[in-house]
Amino acid sequence: MPLELLSTQDARAYDEVVARMPITSALQGWGYGEARRELGQTPTRYLLHDAGQTVGALQLIRKRLVPGFDLLYAPRGPVLDSMARLPQLAPVLRKVARLNDSLIKIEPPFARSPELIPEQIGPWHRTEAEQPEHTITVNLARPESELLANLHSMARRNVKAAGKFGVEVVSGGAELFDEFWTIFTATNERAQLGAFPQAYYRTMLCDGAAHGGDAYIVLARHEGRALAGGFFLAMGAVTNYLFGGSIKDDRPGLGGGERKDAKAPTAFYWGAMLDARARGYRTFDFWGIPRQLDEGKHSFGVYRMKENFGGEKLWFPGYELSLNPLSPLITRGLRWRKTQNNLRKRGVPGDVL
Repeated sequence: MPLELLSTQDARAYDEVVARMPITSALQGWGYGEARRELGQTPTRYLLHDAGQTVGALQLIRKRLVPGFDLLYAPRGPVLDSMARLPQLAPVLRKVARLNDSLIKIEPPFARSPELIPEQIGPWHRTEAEQPEHTITVNLARPESELLANLHSMARRNVKAAGKFGVEVVSGGAELFDEFWTIFTATNERAQLGAFPQAYYRTMLCDGAAHGGDAYIVLARHEGRALAGGFFLAMGAVTNYLFGGSIKDDRPGLGGGERKDAKAPTAFYWGAMLDARARGYRTFDFWGIPRQLDEGKHSFGVYRMKENFGGEKLWFPGYELSLNPLSPLITRGLRWRKTQNNLRKRGVPGDVL
């Protein structure tokens, strides 16, 4: 029997399926879709059935490409019990697509090493993913002593130094948002990065934890001031570090001189890993390392920091299904527009990651 797509408006039942499937992602959770509404995009949720059994879930985001042409996008989806079902999904998606839907893009949350990435899975063809394709994940199921031993020696020294300086790591929800936002926006301005409206992040924080997933903030404070922090979205066994950054402590030190570096960013990462472990998550996804290393880019420093915490480098490739013969031309045009935006904002044609 072919797969069935059953549209659902039951947020809790939907997230329950997303949380328990072995191939899954928090970006397929209900709350992430609600945040996308703040960007003028429309989420539609489905449960996947095979012979009456629920075998997956799918959140499709409808995005306007150009007037008259839309994209159906499954951020880090679909959610499945087996990757073998992916080719079966294409014909049922064609049936739910509208006339102006020109392309379907998916990002199966099934991690691979680069030599094992297929160029085609059934009717799905390899394409550039919207979410970061390359990442580092850490297995949190190991003892804390083993996690610490797996850190780079410099990171271990900085963790200890931050403790001596009295850096405090805290986690929570909306009560920490303003401190996070100060750090996040300052980091974006410094690195010439873009950001969505504040309502996007606030909605994700609220709705991401409302139906069965989890959304929270972790901050590293020194003497009462938050110097590093991040926003996490989690589902099932995995937590994802989606957004964050750090700022320099410009308060005067003893005698009015420059303050010593309290190693707050290192304390943040290490504290966030321990916090995730305490919350019961088994995998910590650092969410994004560069496709190509360039020491002159902001992303290189971020990569080096993430690499210091051990973990495994993995790839989450994107795939697409064309619904319109003009979709390749539209895709190339959008890529050109993105390149021009990068040149205007940062002076380089490539994306941050």
